Amino acid sequence: MPLSSADLKLLAQYDTPTISNVIELFEIRPRSAGYMDSRIRSCFPEMPPIVGFASTATMRTAHPPAGGEVYSSLDEQVARFAELPGPAIVVFQDLDDPPLGATFGEIMCASYQCFGALGIITSGPARDLDQVRRIGFAAFSDGVVSSHSYSHITSLHQSVRVGGMEVRPGDLLHADANGVCGIPAAIASQVAQASAEFVAAESVVIDFARTGNRDARAYSEARRETIRLIAELAKRLRT
Repeated sequence: MPLSSADLKLLAQYDTPTISNVIELFEIRPRSAGYMDSRIRSCFPEMPPIVGFASTATMRTAHPPAGGEVYSSLDEQVARFAELPGPAIVVFQDLDDPPLGATFGEIMCASYQCFGALGIITSGPARDLDQVRRIGFAAFSDGVVSSHSYSHITSLHQSVRVGGMEVRPGDLLHADANGVCGIPAAIASQVAQASAEFVAAESVVIDFARTGNRDARAYSEARRETIRLIAELAKRLRT
């Protein structure tokens, strides 16, 4: 079932580590899977979380394209956002090793934003960071470089691998300053609904720590209560 707009808004209220923690409670995938590794970093950590559906593509920048111009596939790419069940997050795999030119800059990000995309994730580098920050477009990359070199799109809407994670067209992604994770479609609505309860459970021990009380026994009681509440939540989510 497609996610409701209310569920998408709810997911965006929580940080990506919280979403990852709630997904773990379902025990439907290994804890070492479902998120991008530390090569993929937020270009704008101050921006809030984004939640959207992957519009995948591959790119090369080291050599000129066989035909056409640099942005020849951009028209088709933005048109295909309409195939997704909600707002797009553009996900690029840079096929060059090592990546050479920037995957994106101001023109591409402004174009994506015009067609409703919330952000871009790439295994290649970024550029035009000041300009992209000003339009409020979330971006994640493996670094920054000044030139786009021979940047050109080589495929659209195929599975890609970015930051060690496979991303398929339409996959639901959650991303913020901490990184990027995928949310399995089968549990996405439940994850949205359960996140508040998970945060409340963690708050028991966090609130205690903020009091400055150094009573180790009282701290242990607070920690055990957090563990108990999370275990109860997990049991309900798995039944």
